[in-house]
Amino acid sequence: MIFNSAFEPIYLLLPIIGFIIGMFGTMLGGGGGFFFLPVLTLIIGAPPHVAVATSLAATLPICIVGSLGHYKKGNIDVKTASIFVVAGIIGAFAGAGITGLLSAKALKVSFGIYAVLIALNMALNTWKKKRAENNGEQEKDSYRLMKVTKGSFFGLSAGLIAGTFGTSGTAPVMAGLFTMRLPIKLVIGTSLLVVLVNTLFAVGAHFLVGQIDLSLVGFLSAGSIIGAIAGTQLLSKVKVEKKENNIRYIYAFVMIAIGVLMMISK
Repeated sequence: MIFNSAFEPIYLLLPIIGFIIGMFGTMLGGGGGFFFLPVLTLIIGAPPHVAVATSLAATLPICIVGSLGHYKKGNIDVKTASIFVVAGIIGAFAGAGITGLLSAKALKVSFGIYAVLIALNMALNTWKKKRAENNGEQEKDSYRLMKVTKGSFFGLSAGLIAGTFGTSGTAPVMAGLFTMRLPIKLVIGTSLLVVLVNTLFAVGAHFLVGQIDLSLVGFLSAGSIIGAIAGTQLLSKVKVEKKENNIRYIYAFVMIAIGVLMMISK
């Protein structure tokens, strides 16, 4: 169900928050959906089930603008993205059904646990990668079958997360792409394309079973679209390859912090 909530003064903060999330979302390859849910539940006080569907809808403009920008700059591996997408679509519809089975508190706690676990996994893989680099070990490219297997697994996980929590399933996508040894800018751009498709189908699924607040979507999108354009341009001027490990650690730390806040919030 689509509806417009009554205006609240705190809504005026949403374009600023949207701009920040949109900019960093396109720079980190996530579309920002991971951060919309905590903002809507912890700051705005939206009911978790409304926040899930609304978060997905608010993520779409960022993903569209970001994907187009990265495609023009050659930062998207379409073949790899397609592996994630096929399984992700199935997961998105399944996740939307799971959301309806969870209570508001269970939904928040589940999201918190998911965030902490996926962050710890990302930090561990980054540490292993850095140790291998320090030891002079060469990373081997994955075989085609291994890529399909990894892409399908992480794609399905991303779809389930997107449909269940409304976060666009960025973390599993990023984790999967990192294991395929893609350059950091290809990881970012390809992730955005996968997230776009997952989010699109998840929104469609939630349109049938959830509630989308267009007022919140409008205020967030007013800033996030501008932020997405700025983020794409800024990324092209930044040498992120040398800071890849630091980016992973920072991303993991933020995810853990948000996950803990979601678990302890009332």
